[in-house]
Amino acid sequence: MLPRIEETVEIAAPLETVWAVAQDVESFPEFMPDVRSLKVLERSPDGLRTVTEWEGIIKEFKRTVRWTEEDVWDPQARTCAFRMLRGDFDSYEGLWTFTEEDGKVRFHCVVDYEYDVPLIGPLIKNIVALKMKQNAANILQAIKARAESR
Repeated sequence: MLPRIEETVEIAAPLETVWAVAQDVESFPEFMPDVRSLKVLERSPDGLRTVTEWEGIIKEFKRTVRWTEEDVWDPQARTCAFRMLRGDFDSYEGLWTFTEEDGKVRFHCVVDYEYDVPLIGPLIKNIVALKMKQNAANILQAIKARAESR
């Protein structure tokens, strides 16, 4: 079974605003310090499917992580399913879910990943798990701050 990360944040902004901020992936490097670059390689005519190339930074390891992912947005279900097509992870996929609750938006993120580096021990695997959890939390917090400032 793949390691799983789950994070949730409440956002005091309209659902449409949160959805728009989350879909505006090109702007992520502007307000997410761990995202060095993000380039849209493909976008469907309706904008609901994108293929993006990411470059992230793991400061503690002085390491850059690169991957290409496909995002499929479902405006009725208010979800974004994503999966890595190629890159530095062995496996990387997940789901963002946006739910209106009591005038706020509950933004829930689930990520299943595998990042095997030969000859690393349990300590390093635990550090990778911690970094993945921090990264998911940072993305949610960055989208929260951006949406609440609009």
